[in-house]
Amino acid sequence: MKPLRAIFLAVGMLVAGSFATAQDTGSTTEPEQQIETPAVLDTSPNVALGQTGIDVEAWTSVAIAAEEALQNPNSTDFALERLRNELATWRDALLDAQSVNSARISTVSAQLSALGAAPEEGAEEAAAIANRRAELNAQLDELQAPVVLAQESYARANGLISEIDSTLRASEARRLGTRGESPWVLANWGTAFAAVASTLSSAWAETSARVAADAVNGDWMATYPAASLLFALALALLVYGRRMVMRVQATISSRDTIGRGFWLFVISLGQIAVPYIGVLLLVAAAKAGEMLGYRGQLIANAIPDASLYVIVAYWLSGRFFGGDGGTANPLAMDSDYLGKGRRLTREIGWVLALGAITVVIADIGGSQSTSILLLPIEILVAVFLFQFGVLIKRHCSGDNTEANSRNRVYAFIGQAAVLIAIVGPVLGIAGYGIASQSLLYPAVTTLAVLGLVLLLQRLVVDLYILFTGAPDSAGDALIPVLIGFVLLLIAVPVLALVWGAREADLLELWTRFREGFQIGDTRISPTDFITFAFVFGAGYAITRFVQGTLRATVLPKTRMDIGGQNAVVSGLGYLGIFLAAVIAITTAGIDLSNLAIVAGALSVGIGFGLQTIVQNFVSGIILLIERPISEGDWIEVNSQMGVVRDISVRATRIETFDRRDVIIPNADLVSGQVTNWTRGNLVGRIIVNVGVAYGTDTHRVEEILTEIAEAHPMVLLSQPPAVLFTGFGADSLDFEIRALLRDVNFMHLTKSEIHHEIAKRFAAEGIEIPFAQRDLWIRNPESLRPIEE
Repeated sequence: MKPLRAIFLAVGMLVAGSFATAQDTGSTTEPEQQIETPAVLDTSPNVALGQTGIDVEAWTSVAIAAEEALQNPNSTDFALERLRNELATWRDALLDAQSVNSARISTVSAQLSALGAAPEEGAEEAAAIANRRAELNAQLDELQAPVVLAQESYARANGLISEIDSTLRASEARRLGTRGESPWVLANWGTAFAAVASTLSSAWAETSARVAADAVNGDWMATYPAASLLFALALALLVYGRRMVMRVQATISSRDTIGRGFWLFVISLGQIAVPYIGVLLLVAAAKAGEMLGYRGQLIANAIPDASLYVIVAYWLSGRFFGGDGGTANPLAMDSDYLGKGRRLTREIGWVLALGAITVVIADIGGSQSTSILLLPIEILVAVFLFQFGVLIKRHCSGDNTEANSRNRVYAFIGQAAVLIAIVGPVLGIAGYGIASQSLLYPAVTTLAVLGLVLLLQRLVVDLYILFTGAPDSAGDALIPVLIGFVLLLIAVPVLALVWGAREADLLELWTRFREGFQIGDTRISPTDFITFAFVFGAGYAITRFVQGTLRATVLPKTRMDIGGQNAVVSGLGYLGIFLAAVIAITTAGIDLSNLAIVAGALSVGIGFGLQTIVQNFVSGIILLIERPISEGDWIEVNSQMGVVRDISVRATRIETFDRRDVIIPNADLVSGQVTNWTRGNLVGRIIVNVGVAYGTDTHRVEEILTEIAEAHPMVLLSQPPAVLFTGFGADSLDFEIRALLRDVNFMHLTKSEIHHEIAKRFAAEGIEIPFAQRDLWIRNPESLRPIEE
């Protein structure tokens, strides 16, 4: 059975947000990493490797011991695990040693580059340059020798670790496939229960003997008062502690306050702390009375861990299915399912606690039939797990449940629980007790861990509500979603540990991650990415800060127009992002020279595939530099007319007069025909057409129209409006008013007002505005005859 500490290890990892890297205290002392480059470099391998700060003799002895252990079929898993931990320590040291002489190697390489490329075969160069090149190449070889040897030793350590991992995994597979004592042999049951009975009777005999001895000697006066006080406190906490916590929860739950969910969760932790303290005091009371013998103390030491199964099960049942004084129901189950879910969770806790005590008692008695003793417990766990899985499936498939992705995940978990509940007991009955335990107990622990993740995700939402005071938008806010995703990622290694993965396996994955990946001669590690992200983020933040300062403080005090200010701010933003990327790449030490050929090949394909986007990007830069249009301008392009609202690097957004946004690619603004009505100033001309009936005095019409145009306040008189007699139309004498407006944005309103005034003045002057008329002449009307009926 998995120890309960594994569950609380998972709890600690999820609550803290990280998990600690385990270290072997029995491993050799980590080698010092103080690296000094000697004045004179020795060419022997051991001396050269020693220049990196590695204790060559100690490292070699560990490597040879690991190789011999791998060759020895009698090597134990414990010995291999210990050797693996030592090799992992050496591997980390060798990885760090590969950076020795890096600064000096860079300098010498730069010196060689300054000398130019080596001459081709048959060609000659100056003797001084040739001699200097030979000296630098020899020096570079000597400097790189420790690095190469560190890389070779690193590969050796890495290979040995991989071999040990393969051996340990094969050993674990054999252990899971080992068949123990058959439960079908009744004699095995008798032997197993006899060992348990013997242990319990021996523990009771030891306790009875101690109590009797204290009564005879009178020693109970010295120990029993303190033990009685501890026992009374323990009993009070166990009986009334959880009830008091639930009462406080009910009080807070009845109040409609912001952050209520957070405080309910915090207080609910008292349902774990208070009973557990009571159990600890109960065990302390038994020990303070000095009434327990050796076996009794071993059993008493196991009681706190076993009690946690029950305590945590009660807490989880309350948080998920109600009944703890709060209003928790994160799965949104119907009331018909809540009571059953609460009961099953608590029953599983009691059975797991009984199993933990059974294992301890069997170990004390030296029983070899632990799998026989645990089979009834495994069957009970399987029964409750089966019912729990069915409960989840029914909830997710009910008519009252929305069919979303989360419910599909819940249904899958329920189906997996049902399957494991069937397979586990079958394996146990067949005699594969270890395999059965490796299925059932991790399955229950997985449900607990996933439930804890769900509770912590809800806690994050409650915290967000507490700090922002926005309960309506908290569920869809970005920050709680991101933190919830991080919690799921943290749960992955925890679940791996639950299902039997070794800590060394997880550390191995972390080591592989730290190594990064190789591209040509360049190795890119996660540290490089973190450095790049930090420097680029800092540069981006500084760029945005400078942009904001210019936009709000500096540029408004200049004579630059709004369009110019926006162009300066946008250009500075692009320049700042480019410089931040360059500085970040340089600071991270990422060498992109080896990617030049690949980047060149990719650029051709990207150029063809993204040529339109690149064209728009370049056009956006041209618009920002030349500024033929600016934000706030009234433009007409591609039969679209509106006001420029935003100029981005790819497209420009204009707002039409019916309040619709139109996105215009920047290439159309640069290569197409654009009418800018307000470029430079707001003055613009309007043309108003009007027709009068034939026979009207044209000079009088011209005078009236001139008076109307000059009287309008929006018309400029510095360039007087003109009234033109444009021609003889089919139905009217056509006139045209041409006037300059102070603000062309009021063109349509001005036209409307002039039209009103024309209609008014023409009506007063008796001038007729004609409309289209047609006279119908019938040729040969006598030819028309009435239609005979």
